[in-house]
Amino acid sequence: MEELKLVELLLTAEIYNRFDELTEDDIPKPIRKLLYNRGGINRPIVIKQDVATKYVGRRVEDIIRSIPFVDYNTFTKQIKLTSFEIAVKWFAQRGIELIRRNPVLAYYYQNYDSLNVSYEEAKKFNRPKYSDREWLRSVLAEMERNPETAEMLGLVRVYSPEDIRVDLSDVALTDDQMEEIKKLEIALEEREFLKSIGLTDIGKLLFIGPPGTGKTTTARALSKKFGLPLVEVKLSMITSQYLGETSKNIEKVFEIARRLSPCILFIDEFDYVAKTRTSDEHAAVKRAVNTLLKSIDEINMVEDGVILIAATNHPSLLDPAVWRRFDKIVEFPEPSEKLRKRIFELALAKVPGKYDIDELVSLTEGFTGAEIKLVVRDAVLRALLDGRKEITQRDLIEAIKDVKNRIDLKYSY
Repeated sequence: MEELKLVELLLTAEIYNRFDELTEDDIPKPIRKLLYNRGGINRPIVIKQDVATKYVGRRVEDIIRSIPFVDYNTFTKQIKLTSFEIAVKWFAQRGIELIRRNPVLAYYYQNYDSLNVSYEEAKKFNRPKYSDREWLRSVLAEMERNPETAEMLGLVRVYSPEDIRVDLSDVALTDDQMEEIKKLEIALEEREFLKSIGLTDIGKLLFIGPPGTGKTTTARALSKKFGLPLVEVKLSMITSQYLGETSKNIEKVFEIARRLSPCILFIDEFDYVAKTRTSDEHAAVKRAVNTLLKSIDEINMVEDGVILIAATNHPSLLDPAVWRRFDKIVEFPEPSEKLRKRIFELALAKVPGKYDIDELVSLTEGFTGAEIKLVVRDAVLRALLDGRKEITQRDLIEAIKDVKNRIDLKYSY
């Protein structure tokens, strides 16, 4: 198996170097993640001893000795095929399953010796490069070298989908919310078709609802599900710190999203700038609103590869002109009884103990998802404080009381 992996690596590099029509997305993810340098993977790919060792899983010198058509230069540390044709024939006899999951190899082998191999089928096993943590880090590192783009990056937080900890299956969503997510997923897959029929103004969602109802969590979970980088910004940060530069900062945020396309641009605290334009606000804020509206108009998922998600706890503050910019308003209300039960089930899934979820649901009317998770956290800590690693119903009920007191305290001021 180690010989197969080494030859797969060398053949992938050789075939990729020979055919310019192949892209980084065709290189299998485990190989691709080892090759990023300064914003991408540059041709020609050169396989050195350290890369081969990481991919194969152990030092490759002994493996090389067992393969007659592989050469290792001890001075340059480079590993090469001495005969491409012999390597191709050798691998066709031994590595058919690896070929079927490697788009670069499948591209070459689909017309070789009547092998039952499909390039299009192989591509289905491979997520695009923008889902890779290493790709994003290499792109950001390249942007950091330019003072202008480095300044832009200071306005946002950028997450690789591989660094998002929450999975969409861990988020309790309503049927309506799930339906909108499925529509978005299909639109993302069918971008070329939508573009061909002129339906481009898609992929702009406004999440509305009280704090703690899952708006930010859902945006992050979508990044992981779709395999897209997440560009996250809070409007309060770029307005309070740089009031005179607010309009320019908004433009920079959208420019970052374009540079990292395809991606999700998540704008939190959206109401902070996008307030009614008829009020007597500072002129800079009014200009910022106009800039924000213009920026929203000029970006879309189909043509730019940017899904725009904005979130607000105070939708009544938004200008009607802002509402019209979004093709879908997704509500995040306080969880219903059914949804609270689902949140408890998810939050307690890995927590040992005995408890009655139905009673917990009846005691938490009006609680948000965040507050229910706080109940579970407090109950676990309460048990640990007593030297226990299993929680009881009493732990949870006492935690509910504490959280209720916290909620009452918040609204008493």
